[in-house]
Amino acid sequence: MSERTELGCCEPFTESALSEPAAVELAAVFKALADPVRLRLLSIVASAPTGEACACDLTEPVGRSQPTVSHHMAALVDAGLVQREQRGRWAWYRVDTDRLDQVRGLLTTESLSR
Repeated sequence: MSERTELGCCEPFTESALSEPAAVELAAVFKALADPVRLRLLSIVASAPTGEACACDLTEPVGRSQPTVSHHMAALVDAGLVQREQRGRWAWYRVDTDRLDQVRGLLTTESLSR
């Protein structure tokens, strides 16, 4: 046994590391959250008194046009962080709490070492 192995170095550990599919999934979530406007939009939707927010109420707080807000919300929907429901001419959004819990679980130290 080499000295490095005796010290715990160079021993296989990749089986307990974050899997490639989990890393790809988590990276997509981080990409969606990497934009400050998207973080604010997620926060606005999450803090809505009814648990959901109409697209018509999201433009003013972030100071962006309706098409820009729609673009950002689509990225959050694609990442699975929010759910979208069409009601008449307006889209309504609510945070997908199950997905957020899943992401939170992936971020725990224990999960990061899997």
